[in-house]
Amino acid sequence: MDFRKIQLPREIYTGAGVIEKTGSICKGLMFKGNVLVVSGPNTLKIGGEKAIESLQNEGFSVETFIIDKASQEIVLQVQDIAKNVSVVLGVGGGKVIDTAKLAATRNNIQFVSVPTAASHDGIASPRASIKDEGGSVSLEAQAPIGVIADTEIISKAPFKLIAAGCGDIVSNYTAVLDWKLAYRLLNEYYSDSAAALSLMTAKMTLESANAIKEGHIESAALVVKALISSGMAISIAGTSRPASGSEHKFSHALDIIAPEPALHGEQCGLGTIMMMYLHGGDWKFIRDTLKIIKAPTTARELGIEPEYIIEALNMAHTIRKDRYTILGDRGLTKDAAEELAAETGII
Repeated sequence: MDFRKIQLPREIYTGAGVIEKTGSICKGLMFKGNVLVVSGPNTLKIGGEKAIESLQNEGFSVETFIIDKASQEIVLQVQDIAKNVSVVLGVGGGKVIDTAKLAATRNNIQFVSVPTAASHDGIASPRASIKDEGGSVSLEAQAPIGVIADTEIISKAPFKLIAAGCGDIVSNYTAVLDWKLAYRLLNEYYSDSAAALSLMTAKMTLESANAIKEGHIESAALVVKALISSGMAISIAGTSRPASGSEHKFSHALDIIAPEPALHGEQCGLGTIMMMYLHGGDWKFIRDTLKIIKAPTTARELGIEPEYIIEALNMAHTIRKDRYTILGDRGLTKDAAEELAAETGII
């Protein structure tokens, strides 16, 4: 029998102060006994301690593991600690959530996502980005059974994280264009419903650009909901195609070659400007909207030298060769990459 499985979060909680309900939410999800909270040195203070207190008040026995990076080695350590718990909670940013998500998946136990920043769509997606020798790799994982997004905490995070989240959402535009291209040229599987949700999420975010402001709980709520919707589009598709295309290849290439890569969403934002140009779309609209949100739109603002932008464009087509995009199988020549980056004002 040929069938598809769509795994979505069962319960999503957003709002100011909702992290203080973590214990009762986990109880409502029928978890008992031992739980593991994975967090980071800073995010433990920002949100982890509140989550732990709430869990303990509801009778849970809480183990804590602090991480500072998302690597295969750390995932294995979390897996080992999580052998005798009923659920793993990731309280933090992308590294924390992806590590906890993958460890829970490999141990065949549930995962609850508790983001402290709105910087990428891994909040609710069935994917985890983990570092290895060649840079970041996107791995299949289970979607969180629950998402607890405290918009008060998220609104207090550095605004560049929210701007980066917007960059990740905006990249849905070129990701879907690449997906359609692969469907038309290679007959790759394509989901109209997943693509529609992905594009609607990007469109609504860009249309609300003027309302996304630093320190506003409403702004944090808007971006968080968009990131969750983007993650759900990935679940519906059964692939990250609705939210990851040539612009993500460019970002992953930068992760490999740049001495100090920028935030994932920031890099994807720049990538979207350039890949939209290649698709013949309205790249200026993408650029101008990112400017409104105060996301980087040039190599200088990204903090990366132009030479690494060109090199990343040259090698981007070699990232995930199984994923066909506007970059094709041969990629861009150095001259074409330089012209693209210059024409779009990236360098």
